[in-house]
Amino acid sequence: MTAFTIDFSSITTLSGEQFDRLCADNPEIKFERTPAGELVIMSPTGGETGKDNAELSSDFVIWNRGTKLGVVFDSSTCFRLPNGGDRSPDVAWVEQSRWDALTPDQRRKFPPLCPDFVLELLSPSDNLHTTQLKMQEYLGSGIRLGWLINPEDQQVEIYRPGQPVEVLQAPSSLSEESVLPGFTLLLDWLWK
Repeated sequence: MTAFTIDFSSITTLSGEQFDRLCADNPEIKFERTPAGELVIMSPTGGETGKDNAELSSDFVIWNRGTKLGVVFDSSTCFRLPNGGDRSPDVAWVEQSRWDALTPDQRRKFPPLCPDFVLELLSPSDNLHTTQLKMQEYLGSGIRLGWLINPEDQQVEIYRPGQPVEVLQAPSSLSEESVLPGFTLLLDWLWK
């Protein structure tokens, strides 16, 4: 359950179109692409991480069904970020008018936008520094809010544009009215 990054820079730059073809030709493999064109090959998650991802995603889906403020995406969705990367956050949310502004073709493919909100759940095989860099990539691409949840260290890092990263130790809940109105993510179950 390790991610591998392959740097092709000495022989080629992996373009967005090449990345799309690679994903289409290998649907059983989860890929990401860094802004530098490096290919990231990700293995499936383990049982605990998959269970936790499902729990977290369901809270967002239930909230969004009630508010109808946007669209929630799972970890299988890859976004074509403005800075050149193609990334798949564990949970993503896009405000409805931004989603509606995309063409049907853009919605079917890798949506060419940065989500308003992303959540990354650090799994035991993830590298913290690499995931923190990914969160910075989201910031540079326009997220309004990002949460990096680290169950092993019982920490949450909160990413907001133009602000230093805020680190919370085992918070019982998270919310951010300006981005996710009326949403509260309860976390006590995760720290047990």
